[in-house]
Formats: sequence, C-alpha cells, structure tokens
Amino acid sequence: MHFNIITIFPEFFASPLNTTLLNRARKSGVISCSFFNPRDYAPDKHRSVDDRPYGGGPGMVMMIAPLLRCLRGIEKPGRILVLSPAARPFTQAQARELAAEGNMTIVCGRYEGFDARLGKLAALEYASMGEAVVSGGEAAALMVMEAVARLVPGFMGKEASGDEESFSQGLLEYPHYTRPDIFEEVPVPDVLLSGDHVKIASWRRERSLESTLRLRPELLKEAELDEGDADFLRTLPRERLGRNLYLCLVHYPVLLKTKNPGASSLTNLDIHDIARSSCGYGIGGLYISIPLPDQTQILQGIVRYWTQGAGAVSNPDRARALSLVRHVPEIADAVADVEKCTGQRPLVIGSSAQWCKQSVYTPGMVRKALTLGPVLLLLGTSHGLAPEAMAVCSGQLRPLRFLDTYRHLSVRAAAAICLDRILHDLY
Repeated sequence: MHFNIITIFPEFFASPLNTTLLNRARKSGVISCSFFNPRDYAPDKHRSVDDRPYGGGPGMVMMIAPLLRCLRGIEKPGRILVLSPAARPFTQAQARELAAEGNMTIVCGRYEGFDARLGKLAALEYASMGEAVVSGGEAAALMVMEAVARLVPGFMGKEASGDEESFSQGLLEYPHYTRPDIFEEVPVPDVLLSGDHVKIASWRRERSLESTLRLRPELLKEAELDEGDADFLRTLPRERLGRNLYLCLVHYPVLLKTKNPGASSLTNLDIHDIARSSCGYGIGGLYISIPLPDQTQILQGIVRYWTQGAGAVSNPDRARALSLVRHVPEIADAVADVEKCTGQRPLVIGSSAQWCKQSVYTPGMVRKALTLGPVLLLLGTSHGLAPEAMAVCSGQLRPLRFLDTYRHLSVRAAAAICLDRILHDLY
C-alpha cells in the first residue's frame, strides 16, 4: 500500500512513521510513503501557498494553483482523500475499501481551508476524523494512514485482530483483561477464566452490545444484529425521555375548511392510531381536547369499550394503548393535568404545516427540553390549530416537510413522525 501525502509540513510525519508497527510495515515493504509539499509547486520566489479570502473575513486560504499542480504531479494518486471537519466522519468501512487499493493520496489542509474550486478540478473525496477543529490535517492524516495500513495483509501479526475491534462489525469492542486475576480486590470476570469458549464468546458479544447501546447507540442502526441480540438489548436500561412528552389532539379551536375557527369531529382512526404510536414510544399521556358533549360521549364510549369492555378481552394490546387516552374539554385542562401529574408546568409547543410567527423548535430542541421537564405537544385536526390555540404555545415545532410544497399529512401520520423525530432512540 502506497500513501501519497500532500502537506506543507512533511517533517510532522517523521517520528510516527519511525515507531511501532508503522515503522515495521515500512521496513518490510507492506506500506510506503511519498511526501509532496505544495510550496515546491508555488510560482513565486517566496513559495506562497496561501492568500486572503475573497469577500473578506479572518484567516488565509490555501491557493488553488500550487495544490492542483501538486496533485497533477503525482504519478499514481489513487483515491484522493481531503481531510476536513466539515465532511462526513471517516469510518471503518472506508478504511477497508481504501486498504484494498494499491495507492491513495491524502491532502492535509491548513489555515481556513482550500480554495473551493479544487473540488471542481480534481476528483476528491472528503472525510472528517471528528468535530474538533485543529490547526491542520496532518494529525488526522496519520489516523487515516494507520486505520488503512493495519488492514493491509502483513501489517499485523495476527490478521484476525482487525476483525474483533471497535467498529469492525458495526459495534464497539468488548472489554479486555489480563493478569493478575485479581488486582486491588477487582477480579477478572469469572467467565473469562472458565475455559468455556462458547460462554466467553457470548459474554463478549453481550458486553459489546451493552457498550454500544450506552456509548454509541447510533451505531446499532447499521450493525448486523439477530433476534438474540435484540432480546438482550431489550433487557438493558435505556434513556426513556418519552415519559416527559404528552400529546394533545386538539378538536377545538381548529381551522375549518372555511379557514374560520371552530370545532372538528372525532375520527376513530386518529384516536386508535395516535394512541398506538404513543404507547409504542412510551409517552406520558394522550389528551383528546373537545368541548362538545355528544363528541365527548363518543370518545368515552370508544375508550371504555377498549379498556373495560369486550375490546379489552379480545385485544389487550389495544387496551394498553387506549388506556393512555384522557378527555379534556380545553387545552388549558390538558396543561393543568400535566402539571398535576408531574409537578411542573409543561412547555407547550404547537405543530403546524405552515411557518407561524413564533419561536421555532426543532425535534432536537424538544428532545433537550424533555430532559428538563414535561412538554405538551399540540396536534391540530381539520385544517390545523387555530391562532387562538397557537397563542397559548411557547413556540411551534418546525413543519415536518418544510422543504416541500406538499405538506398535507394526516394528523395520525404527523403524530407518528413527530414522535419518531423527537424520541428516536438513535438506532
């Protein structure tokens, strides 16, 4: 594997490449490196590689001409990787892809970055080694080099080592122990001393799953899991923010077809589907706000049938979901009940398919608010919440399809999407 490194500080790499496995791999020919300094391709006597940015602003920008000449001077560049904190994170999967290549080029930035035209004139790939900003790309380049090199055959003494490490299977690695068996009264787990390799493998898998759920749950989205893994994960403690979230399905005051405020009728599907979504995400409660006596009787009849009548016997799961439903005549009654149940007045947020003249909450902002106390999210029926309903809110949830012109989702679909965006478990 050959690495081409473009950097104005090639001496940065001297010590790392002359120590540990990188040094041994270079000496054995498993990897090799060439360094290209953009200053050697600068046209002026001062070997300038940076200049002030057009449009003003702080700092300097790396000039395009020396960089492009430098890139074009490499005989076999292979895939060209530019390191930038603004890019997507570099992954183990990318490292495996690059390790299968014969050559690759890494471009180390400095100052405020590169002239953006470089990406239009050269076939570049971008990657970030983290969200922290450092002075240049050299440290990140070393990380990429080692991540790729250690996957090249011959780099490590035991090739299987690369298959059992963090991220190699989409999960964090399990914990390791070595001698002595007991140190300062802290023992090595008994299973690792048992000699039972089946039990050891199972223990390691569970610890790997446990660490991933606790520290990097987003990795579980793409990890290869089976039913046994899911069963084990289900037994582990998880952050359950849903208990602080309450929904209020508002039937008054809402906008009718005439765009005037009024009351809408109940919809059986809305009650059932939103209750089931609410139960699935473990929220604190679902309020149905409607002041009309006849509609109130219908709602109470539906809930009673599924929680106390024949429906509860035939479908216990539906009974569990409908038990979350509480009738309130007005939005203010829902606010008061949440405060009574939690001891805190809830943050009231409205939802709308349109931008309103109010503070806007993103799903992430609502999620953060849930860590501080209860939140009551209002969902409008008919043609949405009337201005009178929005007036009691501290702000609005950002419209779900704000980049599209068609936003006419059913309220039960919108409720499910809101719950998932706010309470997503990352996996």
